[in-house]
Amino acid sequence: MEDVLEVYQRPYDPRVPKMCMDEGSKQVLAHTRKPIPMEAGEPERVDYEYERKGVCSVFLAMEPETGACQVRVSKRRTKKDWALFLRDVIDLHYPHAEKIVLVMDNLNTHTPSSFYEVFEPAEARRLTEKLEIHYTPKHGSWLNMAEIELSVLARQCLSDRFPNMQALTAQVDAWQQERNQAKVTINWRFTMADARIKLKRLYPSIEA
Repeated sequence: MEDVLEVYQRPYDPRVPKMCMDEGSKQVLAHTRKPIPMEAGEPERVDYEYERKGVCSVFLAMEPETGACQVRVSKRRTKKDWALFLRDVIDLHYPHAEKIVLVMDNLNTHTPSSFYEVFEPAEARRLTEKLEIHYTPKHGSWLNMAEIELSVLARQCLSDRFPNMQALTAQVDAWQQERNQAKVTINWRFTMADARIKLKRLYPSIEA
């Protein structure tokens, strides 16, 4: 926990941006009956029945101090999907960064070994060297600020039904564009000093 909190307290450096990465899922649902559009004095009416069309994964990486956010919709959440997403973040969005400080959860796909299962060794090593990885504790995923951004995405963008992955991707891309234009940052205020007071019970007791 303190490792992640120390990362968040580092001064901002555009050469070494701090990023948080997480992933979520979204059911793809089609209407069984066409919704009745909103009219004067009447809200839109949607039948509660729907047809399941599968599940998509949503990968998200965001820079809390600048509000920059990158989102990708994928059919799966495999090691390959994670590796391809991170390569795009590194090469397309942060090509001039000396190193990216990355905070993420302890999922079995979130590991540099995934690069080696997808790319040639030299390429996998290059990508690994670009990252300084910090994992949240096993039961402390709330320390990952990307969870905040995923919650915003879910509430603002993913509440509707989407009949296929293409419709979901189009909606997410539009949200990402608006979010990046707004440059919404996160003011993280939970520090190591706070943790040592509020979570005192979690620290070992040392008797003199």
